[in-house]
Amino acid sequence: MKKFINHPENVVEEMLQGLAVLNPGVARLSGHKVMIRADVNKTRDQQVVIISGGGSGHEPAHAGYIGEGMLSAGVAGEVFTSPDTDSILAAIKAVAGKSGALLVVKNYTGDRLNFGLAAEMARSEGIPVEMIIVDDDVALNGSTSATGARGLAGTIFIHKLVGAAAAQGKNLADVATIGRAAIKSLATMGVSFSRRHLPYRRKTQL
Repeated sequence: MKKFINHPENVVEEMLQGLAVLNPGVARLSGHKVMIRADVNKTRDQQVVIISGGGSGHEPAHAGYIGEGMLSAGVAGEVFTSPDTDSILAAIKAVAGKSGALLVVKNYTGDRLNFGLAAEMARSEGIPVEMIIVDDDVALNGSTSATGARGLAGTIFIHKLVGAAAAQGKNLADVATIGRAAIKSLATMGVSFSRRHLPYRRKTQL
């Protein structure tokens, strides 16, 4: 037994509900699989906000990194699936103020596409948005893959670096520059004892 699951189709929804109950510092954004800082109304106009997200199944990412000096919002997709553009845009609009938002995105096609579209839509509404791409997987560094290296666990350090810079009052351009510089010096390799398993599929034997 590795986990308790009531109904596989509800696993992400129940995970977010549990986080909201256990952590008074985060709140659920109604209508979306998005968690935000509970005190966002006090901070939105005081600093750049940091938003990240991705497919569920890698908890505590991303909602577990919400807090002072870290993320202002975490957007959850289904298990191993990029979050949708509407939820990302809703997160930006819920937490971003006059200082703007920095999106920290891992280098996966779906994440880049959906976060990128949300960023463009937010800019069209007058919200300053920058996006940085984390590609710290050294196992794929220099590969011939068209998508390049993946974003892995090193993303946590980027959350902390840009979150701290934002909390210090640095502007959006400077926070983004700090993040991009750090990514160039970041290297991670992912390993696993077994292959992944989707909770709503029957586990098969190799």
